[in-house]
Amino acid sequence: MRNIRVFNDFKRAKEEFKSIVPGHVGMYVCGPTVYGMPHVGHAKSYISFDIVYRYLKYIGYQVKYVQNITDIGHLVGDADEGEDKIQKQARIEKLDPVAIAYNYENEFFKAMDKLNICRPSISCRATGHIIEIQQMVETLIDKGYAYVTDEGNVYFDVHKYPAYGQLSGRTLDDTVSGERIVVADDKKNPEDFALWKFADPTHIMKWPSPWGMGYPGWHIECSVMSKKYLGDTFDIHGGGMDNLFPHHECECAQSEVANGKPICNYFLHNNLVTVDGKKMGKSLGNFVTMENLFKQASPLAIRFYILQTHYRRPTDFVVARIKEAEESYNQISAVCDKARKKVEIPAGAEIETEAVAAIKEKFLEAMDDDFNTSLAISYIFELVKTINTALAADDKAVLRDAVIFVDECVNPILGLPFVSEAAAGGDDALDASLIDMILAIRTDAKKNKNYALSDQIRDNLSAIGVTVRDTKNGPEYEINR
Repeated sequence: MRNIRVFNDFKRAKEEFKSIVPGHVGMYVCGPTVYGMPHVGHAKSYISFDIVYRYLKYIGYQVKYVQNITDIGHLVGDADEGEDKIQKQARIEKLDPVAIAYNYENEFFKAMDKLNICRPSISCRATGHIIEIQQMVETLIDKGYAYVTDEGNVYFDVHKYPAYGQLSGRTLDDTVSGERIVVADDKKNPEDFALWKFADPTHIMKWPSPWGMGYPGWHIECSVMSKKYLGDTFDIHGGGMDNLFPHHECECAQSEVANGKPICNYFLHNNLVTVDGKKMGKSLGNFVTMENLFKQASPLAIRFYILQTHYRRPTDFVVARIKEAEESYNQISAVCDKARKKVEIPAGAEIETEAVAAIKEKFLEAMDDDFNTSLAISYIFELVKTINTALAADDKAVLRDAVIFVDECVNPILGLPFVSEAAAGGDDALDASLIDMILAIRTDAKKNKNYALSDQIRDNLSAIGVTVRDTKNGPEYEINR
């Protein structure tokens, strides 16, 4: 098993990775709050940790990857006052909050699948862990680190926990929970954060508790779910840099108090995204959903573009550069196609030529160094030069080894197959055109009340791997093949 180094935000430095149980890794990554369409920030974050997951598996670890779905408790502004993000969206769309969460959870996974992101070992919803959340809150109260207010809210008393700020580097003097919105007036200290919130009669998603009808705070959810599936202390906790404070800081505090142990050994954070050099935001008019981005570039090209930047550095989304990345991806794929056509790979074949073996070792050394995909991809460009030279010389040994390297190393680690659509035997654009035409016929059949034909078309599409769903915006489909 290879030795790897990771940048641990607990230490603010790179250090050698050692798992708690040899050969096994427990990894928890904060998942999405499902109240809107997946966007480029999701792409950056979950591609980043998909690489961590893939590489750990590649070098021999058995990885238990847990990712949560926040479907309750995440308030607008990330603090302790205001409206729940999902309930707010439910009010806008005039739907039940559960329907909102379910719909956008499906949209999230559809986008992640297109980006060739592996599904986690366990995907867990906050609403499925209310009992465990209440139990941890009670533990924190019993230990004297949390208090119940007359309003029915439960807060963690930050001043009781001297280590608060260990992860983010903040002190209590510059830590204010109400940086963006008004601080709740029933707190002992402005810095205290909510574990359980009282729900007024208009709040839809709420549960009975020892403190009255309410719902969990955002931070407590992850502490509970990581403990349930990975134990009191696990190996890696991941998430976006925007979660470092307050979310992850609060997780560290409540988990260590409740469990008597640190939450994890390594905290990894991916950096944020900008759009044309500016912070992305709906209010700025530059908010980019994956749905819209997929119309401008293929999912694998987007993945390739993101991986050309190290996960700890910001990624700037510029459409022109993404199109350049798509051209590069297609050119690399075309060269790899030529190599595949020239050789046959016997089962169990290994790399033997010095040129390809050297490139592979440099590629893996880059990945060993805090998953440096940017550097690793530079060696793929070096490989392309090697393949072109081998094609000119008809050097089948080098061509064979290059194909082995791409198919058995690069693709499993980076999730980039470098196979052209033509070579893969598929044409997504043609598929889409044909399916759209067939669905238009089905729509006309439904308008004419020819439901038998409508059902027959839906069933025939399902038989060839195309799932059709009727929505208020018309039919939608997903290709499953």
